[in-house]
Amino acid sequence: MSDDRLILAMDVPNALAGLKLAEDLGDAVSFYKIGLGMLTGGGLALANELKDEHGKKIFLDMKLFDIPATVEAAVRGLASFNHEFLTVHGDPYVVRAAANGAAGTNTNILAVTILTSLDRADLDTALIKPGEIVDLVQERAGRAFEAGANGIICSPQEAALIRALPEADGKRIVTPGVRPAGADKGDQKRVMTPSQAIAAGADHVVVGRPIWKADNPKAAAQAITAEMSSPQAVSPNKMH
Repeated sequence: MSDDRLILAMDVPNALAGLKLAEDLGDAVSFYKIGLGMLTGGGLALANELKDEHGKKIFLDMKLFDIPATVEAAVRGLASFNHEFLTVHGDPYVVRAAANGAAGTNTNILAVTILTSLDRADLDTALIKPGEIVDLVQERAGRAFEAGANGIICSPQEAALIRALPEADGKRIVTPGVRPAGADKGDQKRVMTPSQAIAAGADHVVVGRPIWKADNPKAAAQAITAEMSSPQAVSPNKMH
């Protein structure tokens, strides 16, 4: 059976490839992330088909960022499909607009803190204020919760600090940058294994290439699910 703590990042070329992958995975995966890379390849149509015809949960990873009126309008349209998660950048004014757009729907707004592909050198290049990444992520998470975010996207290395925030009570923590032991890190710089991420307080882990590029994607997904249920994955989070 599937474990919806595992979210598969469906970073495949188009909707046809995505549907084939979902069919191959069957009941091993119940939750799919569809992002900007899939948008022009029929990603939204695939999301709706997976939800309506296959009973899957959907995470729309759009990372919206714009003026408040535009964010609110975009979120209102996307939230009308009642998918589980939708991401926006974690700036408080963006989060507030997104929360207004999602009001009355079942869509949870997740705020992106700092992308898991970035390190301090990247932040310096982008003129982001000085400080350790973990401290900046924690600060951005707290402000996003105050602005109305239902949850946070962060690397697993920051999950425990965010889980400890008083504002995080009852909120979701979703961690990309998760790689099984021995897997290629790819473009991720702040990573942990699935069991480490769950033990750190994550509600969901996002895994892509280590599953869909595996010789046997279904077996790879099942191995991650088994790891998340191992004694090493004991989590302080009581939401499950």
